[in-house]
Amino acid sequence: QVQLVESGGGLVQAGGSLRLSCAASGRTFSRYAMGWFRQAPGKEREFVAASTGSTYYADSVKGRFTISRDNAKNTVYLQMNSLKPEDTAVYYCAARKLFGLATTSEMYDYWGQGTQVTVAS
Repeated sequence: QVQLVESGGGLVQAGGSLRLSCAASGRTFSRYAMGWFRQAPGKEREFVAASTGSTYYADSVKGRFTISRDNAKNTVYLQMNSLKPEDTAVYYCAARKLFGLATTSEMYDYWGQGTQVTVAS
């Protein structure tokens, strides 16, 4: 079992930045593919970014968001720059036991509780 705990959400003005963190339990963190998803009110959960041996981003965040991981700290990060009001959502961290690119929520095995990001215009 892997437990994921997100932090770093909050309220920010458009154009601002936030860094989300996701701390994972367990001793095999480096073997997991990690992803970030988000869900806005009334919308389905959508893929944001993934970290496997490389990184992959949704087109809507490419060039603005950066996913990174520190395997020594069992932590994955999402640096979000140039935030827009449409980035407002609950952001979720997810872990996948198979170390491969995955961009749909069904492919992930473990989820955090989510952290709210609100971007004011």
